[in-house]
Amino acid sequence: MTTTTSLRDRIVGIDRTIPLLDGTTVPYLNLDNAASTPALRDVLDAIERFLPYYSSVHRGTGFKSRLSTDAYDHAHRIVAAFVGADPDANTVIFGKNTTEAVNKLSYRLTIPPDGVVITSVLEHHSNDLPWRRAATVVHVAATPEGRLDEADFDRQLATYGKRVALVAVSGASNVSGFVQPMHRLARKAHAVGARILVDVAQLAPHRAVDMRPQDDPEHLDFVVLSAHKMYAPFGTGALVGPRALFLETAPEYQGGGTVDAVTLDEVLWADTPDREEAGSPNVIGAVALAAAANALMDFGMEAVADHEHELLVHALERLARVPGLRIYGETDPRRAREKVGVIPFNLEQVPHALAASVLGYEGGIGVRHGCFCAHPYVVHLLGLNARQTATWRAQMARGDKSDMPGLVRASFGCYNTTDDADRLAEMLERLARGDYRGRYRQLPSGEYVPEGHEDDFTAHFALATHHAPEGPHTHRPCGI
Repeated sequence: MTTTTSLRDRIVGIDRTIPLLDGTTVPYLNLDNAASTPALRDVLDAIERFLPYYSSVHRGTGFKSRLSTDAYDHAHRIVAAFVGADPDANTVIFGKNTTEAVNKLSYRLTIPPDGVVITSVLEHHSNDLPWRRAATVVHVAATPEGRLDEADFDRQLATYGKRVALVAVSGASNVSGFVQPMHRLARKAHAVGARILVDVAQLAPHRAVDMRPQDDPEHLDFVVLSAHKMYAPFGTGALVGPRALFLETAPEYQGGGTVDAVTLDEVLWADTPDREEAGSPNVIGAVALAAAANALMDFGMEAVADHEHELLVHALERLARVPGLRIYGETDPRRAREKVGVIPFNLEQVPHALAASVLGYEGGIGVRHGCFCAHPYVVHLLGLNARQTATWRAQMARGDKSDMPGLVRASFGCYNTTDDADRLAEMLERLARGDYRGRYRQLPSGEYVPEGHEDDFTAHFALATHHAPEGPHTHRPCGI
């Protein structure tokens, strides 16, 4: 099942209409897939089949508990297959998301006092900040257009040599979409005795991931991913890595499910992955992630990549005709295979926050704007100098986000089409002409809202309110 039509048909809510500022309705266009994807019908169907049998896992003797345990354990094996992990040498550890997975590894990986972690300017904060607590962190530079500067990577490896404990890089940037040469980087990291972690949260929905056998110099030691970026938004992520490492020390979270035996004087820790999955696990999330992985493997990741390439070529060519639009990162359609379906841009004379709001309120198009939890990288792409960066940071420290630098990001999923790209371009052309209805005011958060407008969400969905007071909607502009 590899055609775009069949993929669209399997997206929950693909035909949902939403209201615009002028009172009309249109089918919602989600171009915010890099933040979170909608659910696949395959995933929802699997959950609906599983829910009547849901029960606690491990040690329960009832039929539903035995069935749930089997499904939960099977989910681990499916995720291992999805990323090409050796099930004998590696373990799959479930948690909430990629951020938690990287943080877990930062506590579990033993790094010498003089050890170094090499990461890059391109990284999401989640693959940067946890390592700053654990070790000396060195950031590899980016090229002017935003690619990893591999020559600088080589220089840093040569400089720190055997002190390098870990190389931590993304498989694909959540800002520019650039795909990293992760296996080549792995070979170089292993040559100096380092391990490599690849954050494949942005890569896994778009391209095949293959950790490769342990004796392959280009194997990946660790990968982390999130189900909510893989069409399974039910609260699960995974860390995949060598079983032996997690048996070396006690788990950082301790308690229910992590032990085999406890006395008042000693603890016998359980085997992996149980010792790393403290408390009652998110079994439904694990089933959802496994169902999504199975669906993507059935679709064929090559077919997904081919469709995305055609879509990116069309989108780059079409957006290049929008007056005053600047695309950051790769702009050449002939090099579209070097990135996943993410296009960051700004529109001349239109603040990024305003552009995103008009797209949403008047175009029915969901995008994201800001720095996407990758502030150093966005500052680099925007070409801000030290003075500009200092001014921005000082304003932020005062709570003033009105001039926060940023970009607008349109991000495509496997179900999007060239018609979707055309609809985005047409709305941006309207924006460039100033052809929009609302009068927008800026909130302290930096967001723009149309004056005199209030969303009526209750017409579409609402939880019962008689047990809880109503409260204002909170805007969180950082974005993912």
